[in-house]
Amino acid sequence: MTHEAAPPGPALTRATPARTLLPLFLPSVVVGAVSALLYVGVSKLADQLKDVLWTDLPDALDIGGYSSLWMIVMLTTTGILVGLVVWKAPGHAGPDPATVGIQGEPMALFILPGLLVATALMLAGGPSLGPENPIIATNVALAFWAGRRFAPAAPGVLWVTLAEAGTIGALFGTPVAAALVISEALAGRQVKGLLWDNLFAPLTAASVGSITTSLIGHPSFDLDLPPLGDPGWADVLSALVIASAAAVLGMAAVYVFPYVHKVFSLLRHPMIALPVGGLVLGLLGCLGGPLTLFKGLEQVDEIARNPDAYSAGRYALMAVVKLAALVVATSCGFRGGRIFPAVFAGASFGLCAHALVSSVPASLGLAAGVLGVLLATTRQGWVSLFTAAVLVSSPTIIALLCIASLPAWLLVTGRPQLQLREDGSSVR
Repeated sequence: MTHEAAPPGPALTRATPARTLLPLFLPSVVVGAVSALLYVGVSKLADQLKDVLWTDLPDALDIGGYSSLWMIVMLTTTGILVGLVVWKAPGHAGPDPATVGIQGEPMALFILPGLLVATALMLAGGPSLGPENPIIATNVALAFWAGRRFAPAAPGVLWVTLAEAGTIGALFGTPVAAALVISEALAGRQVKGLLWDNLFAPLTAASVGSITTSLIGHPSFDLDLPPLGDPGWADVLSALVIASAAAVLGMAAVYVFPYVHKVFSLLRHPMIALPVGGLVLGLLGCLGGPLTLFKGLEQVDEIARNPDAYSAGRYALMAVVKLAALVVATSCGFRGGRIFPAVFAGASFGLCAHALVSSVPASLGLAAGVLGVLLATTRQGWVSLFTAAVLVSSPTIIALLCIASLPAWLLVTGRPQLQLREDGSSVR
């Protein structure tokens, strides 16, 4: 009797020796720390300028800081100032923000000063964008330049990955977000070695970035909402419906985005497009109220502090206005990211559901709303789940969000994204 040879088993992934990983530790620490310091520095500078523009100056003029007139004046003025930077700065403060995602190619160093000035003015002036895209782009360019100069033998992608991880860790105040983003990116690449070997250096950078920000910037995503108890069938249904409806709302902004961008591109010159965009944002601020201005993170904390302070109609209006402001701000050329404003839009939508149906817990509604809008606007599944969960900080919410993400993801996957190609068509 003959015996057939057993089929070969799956090839085992070889682990990376510690002597290979250890030299990456110090560069990862440096990149993570510098990434956090740049983020905190720009944020604090923007906050000080914001206090001058929205508190000190209107008080000196005896004008209401958040009156309709002042919002229109400030947003239009911000458009003029950012327009000047985009027009005159070397490199025009980077590429069209509508064509840039959270990850991109390293920029030339001469572009960075204009990009940082435009970002600080935007953060202080009130447009509905966050700091994430410009800060990540700046840190990536600096790390790539330094890495190629001082360690030319190392692959360039290493420095890009470290800077992205360090900045994301600093932005969210935790390395978990960076680990999720990097692992999601690695899943789409042909990488060798164990996952944790590939995450060793980025996770180090993210950990240092997050702890540096926590020590000097004291960020917090926890909204102190009441924790959920044991979930019931009604909670499961609520999470499914709210997340899916929020994803549909987010997709409405995605589909409108290329048309709004085309309208502003017809204005051609940044000294026309940005002031006009600022004026439109000022009018939207008058419609939605002061809470719909700025990047949105502090405003999420304000509405979550008293979820019953506004009616369902008011929350719905703020969600729609915030998404409209996000689309306009990106389309007209303001430099900024889209995650934080989308968080506010999702939170408002979720609290609208709570106001409509009082049996829906505010924490569940808010988290599910954030999940749906982020899935539609970022197409980053792990970041969407993580951000929605960390806002509530309840172990129970994680299972509900994972269930709710499934139909919401089916609604958004394969469809246009909130990012355009250089020819104006949507990225899919």
